[in-house]
Amino acid sequence: MSDARIEEAKAALRKVAHKKRASLHPSLRSEAAAAATAHFFEHVPLHSGEVVAGYWPIRDELDIRSIVARLMDAGQPVCLPVVVGDEQPLELRLWQEGASLYEAGYGTLAPADDAPRAEPDVILMPLLGFDKHGTRLGYGGGYYDRTLAALGRRPRLIGFAFTLQEVDDIPREGHDVPLDAIVTEAGVRVFEKAPVT
Repeated sequence: MSDARIEEAKAALRKVAHKKRASLHPSLRSEAAAAATAHFFEHVPLHSGEVVAGYWPIRDELDIRSIVARLMDAGQPVCLPVVVGDEQPLELRLWQEGASLYEAGYGTLAPADDAPRAEPDVILMPLLGFDKHGTRLGYGGGYYDRTLAALGRRPRLIGFAFTLQEVDDIPREGHDVPLDAIVTEAGVRVFEKAPVT
């Protein structure tokens, strides 16, 4: 499949995924977030000192703020992403205990400009869709793709989604790095590595 056809297919999937995710009732969202939090702490092992990149949810993304708070309370280093430019990788800023968060664009919050930068061992990622191979359907801006390409090593990639965000198949391009696992309200699924299609 050509790059243009792949982008066309992904654009169509994004439209459907946005509608499906937006259709979820707020009470079901909060229940799903609580269940996903429990599954994460029960089934995703973290080593002491591993840097975890979280995210501050926007719009109708699965809310992982309670995960971020628990990690920080436990002394796990946590960083949050900041968009610094349209064609730039995300800047991953360490959120230190007691430090305030500030508006960072797109409705998200992040540590201040002078916060230390971090290279994560684990990245918790929002998404629009995922398939059985661990292919992640993002928003189309390429921010995570550029960020992963700029890192010195490949971190573990843990997606967070509602179960209704699973789709049959997402075309994967060479720059699409598959998820290692997905966390939903139904549990944690670990993916086998699949070839690029």
